[in-house]
Amino acid sequence: MRGVLDRIARAQRMPLHLLTPEQAKAFYEAGASVLDLPPHKLKRVESLSLPMRDGAQVAARLYAPALPEAEPGLPVLLYFHGGGFTVGSLDTHDSLCRHLSHLAHCAVLALDYRLAPEHQFPAAVDDCWDALVWLREQAAGLGLDPERIAVGGDSAGGTLSLVSAIQARDAGIRLALQLLFYPGCAARADTPSHKTFAHGFLLEAESIDWFFGHYLGRDEEHEDWRFAPLLAHDLDGVAPAWFGLAECDPLVDEGVLMADRLRMSGVPVELEIYRGMVHDFIKMGRAIPDALTAHQDAARALRQAFGLAPLA
Repeated sequence: MRGVLDRIARAQRMPLHLLTPEQAKAFYEAGASVLDLPPHKLKRVESLSLPMRDGAQVAARLYAPALPEAEPGLPVLLYFHGGGFTVGSLDTHDSLCRHLSHLAHCAVLALDYRLAPEHQFPAAVDDCWDALVWLREQAAGLGLDPERIAVGGDSAGGTLSLVSAIQARDAGIRLALQLLFYPGCAARADTPSHKTFAHGFLLEAESIDWFFGHYLGRDEEHEDWRFAPLLAHDLDGVAPAWFGLAECDPLVDEGVLMADRLRMSGVPVELEIYRGMVHDFIKMGRAIPDALTAHQDAARALRQAFGLAPLA
């Protein structure tokens, strides 16, 4: 991991917070696959368009392995990509979604939710919830099992997964699992890990402020639980959660705090902290073996939650 950080430093990549949102989107798009795995070939990759509450259509991509003859429908992970609510797309997380689908032998529906600053809070929250409701209604027609749905994501996508899981609990929708790679959970960047890993560990303190500044229209929105799930009043009955955190990540402390809050509410939680890893490491499978370990651990959690046979 240190070697990767050294190579990134030598490349003198421009910090996101010094770019315009349009430049940052293009920059992230161009570099997203440099350290990622080659895309895994799957039986089915399908582009979809999902209706949102305001009449907009949002792109999504369905990944699926072959459906076993005895199965009425594949279990499915609804995946929300990371990127600080401001950057990222279906393409930046294509390889990860393919690999999870292959390893867990489940379908993955990735959502291209709308991004800031054009679409500020709570637009991403609403898009993700609308996608979950749509998926549950349309699953059978897509060859998917509406009774075996999980939500998951990395970073901002992990935040959106936590929020969607709470909303699902409130709506009486049972989810199989929350799959959470280093989610943002707190209202403010003020935990000790935000200070310890503020600089030199890929996700810089200034970039976090830049992301939130574009996503949130008013300062008081920091205190909304749909932005900071740690502030949610009641977590009883929320879907079981699997956390994959990076040790050298500004967000690691709030991830641990979130896992503890869920446990205290009686929610089954599995927590993995990948030693020496930094934010976004799960998309570095070409260079970092620990990324592959995290993929395997996540796939095992999905298979267990979906009632599938364990990985060999």
